[in-house]
Amino acid sequence: MKKLNPASFISVFILGFLFWMVITGQITAIFRNEASLQVIVAGLVVSAAVSLFSARFFIHEKAFHLCNPARLVNLIFYCVCIFPVELVKANVDMAFRALSPALRINPGIVRVPVDLKSEYGQAMLADSITLTPGTVTMAAVKDGEDGDRTCFYIHWINVESQEPEEAGEKIKGNMERAIRRIWE
Repeated sequence: MKKLNPASFISVFILGFLFWMVITGQITAIFRNEASLQVIVAGLVVSAAVSLFSARFFIHEKAFHLCNPARLVNLIFYCVCIFPVELVKANVDMAFRALSPALRINPGIVRVPVDLKSEYGQAMLADSITLTPGTVTMAAVKDGEDGDRTCFYIHWINVESQEPEEAGEKIKGNMERAIRRIWE
């Protein structure tokens, strides 16, 4: 079993406590001078307990990676601008497919090379691809053909190309470049 790293504990504790403060409404209560000391103390205790048991499983790389302001801004930009645009494009495409009289689909599985080295970056890209309608990331494997390069196997509702690089550009869009700025 992996040992508990103090940096991992602290980062999970801070994230857990901030989440606690948001879901209990204490963030806004502080600004109104109505914060409950009991709720805040309970949040500290619960966050510490959760961090103690789960930090070793959540943090595999640099614990304070997102504390860099540039990375945090890139993450916010991705979540507010890049991903929603890709999501809307995929939803519009799926709506046209569903509403057209001749159902235009060509389903299949394509191999897509991924240039992200970080496990977090790869997971974020795989989840982003799966969340956009028409695609599902089925597997992420190290491809012996390309050395240590990771490849995703993606089920795509309308395979436009079997060529891995071309299919990757159509599926990943701007997401991989934006995720690289966050995690690498």
